[in-house]
Amino acid sequence: MDQHLQVFVAVAEKRNFSRAAEELHMTQPSVSQYIRMLEEKFGTKLLERTNKYVRLNKAGEIVYHHAKEILGLYTKTQTLIDDLMNQAKGPLSIGASYTFGEYVLPRILAKLHKTYPDLEPALTIGNTAKIAHLVTSHQLDIGIVEGNFKDKQLYVEDFAEDYMVVVASPDHEFVRRDGYIATRELEEEMWIVRELGSGTREATEKMFEEIGISPERKINVGSTQSIKEVVEEGLGISLLSQWAVQKELKNGDLKIIKVKGLPFSRQFSIITQTPFQTKSLEVFKNLLYKERLSVGGAEVE
Repeated sequence: MDQHLQVFVAVAEKRNFSRAAEELHMTQPSVSQYIRMLEEKFGTKLLERTNKYVRLNKAGEIVYHHAKEILGLYTKTQTLIDDLMNQAKGPLSIGASYTFGEYVLPRILAKLHKTYPDLEPALTIGNTAKIAHLVTSHQLDIGIVEGNFKDKQLYVEDFAEDYMVVVASPDHEFVRRDGYIATRELEEEMWIVRELGSGTREATEKMFEEIGISPERKINVGSTQSIKEVVEEGLGISLLSQWAVQKELKNGDLKIIKVKGLPFSRQFSIITQTPFQTKSLEVFKNLLYKERLSVGGAEVE
């Protein structure tokens, strides 16, 4: 049955029998036969086929969703059995929210590869809700997410703190001030913010509330990298993670504005679906905790 599900998932994701056959190193007639046998097993059609496309119908969507979970469990079970030989090798699926995934994990993955070259990590970056869903459905082995995360279906461990700072262009008048910037002046500034729903935007709104301001002038930008570039050009100021701006602060491309009550911290957590850890997951978590001191950071002056 697992082979039938693998073929079905490939066809569903490629939306094409030929491309699925190529990926699976099979012939197209063999792929068609597997799909036909699976449809016979369930007693219904799972795919809509025309000369132009192949796509899931309602029944197919149900089978696809659960097939991904089942195949994830197959992979995890096989890995656990392999771990009886006490070897850290094979696939390891890692999920992370944007800030951690884009600015911290690449360095950690480089160290992981150097120490355990037989490991095959795959990284998925998304918001906290997406990563939690993928861990819950066995499509990810581990997730690193923002906030004091709680979920009865998952094992949650507090991991590290991230400090948030307000940054501006080196030429901004606030940068040349010796003391703290008045909240009235901050409220009148143009703020460069992430889109609604992002962890950084949530932290920004929380900061506004804590210092008692409600800026009317905002520019919504879809990525942290774009925010940094806009701020560097002097179009406004922004609240960003210290992890995201380390390079720019070191090079002098951005400067920290002194705001009373900042920096403040937000919690990052590790989430897993099961207490049973593969050897691969164990060594990755050990490396995460070993690197925690360097990624957690101290308060930014």
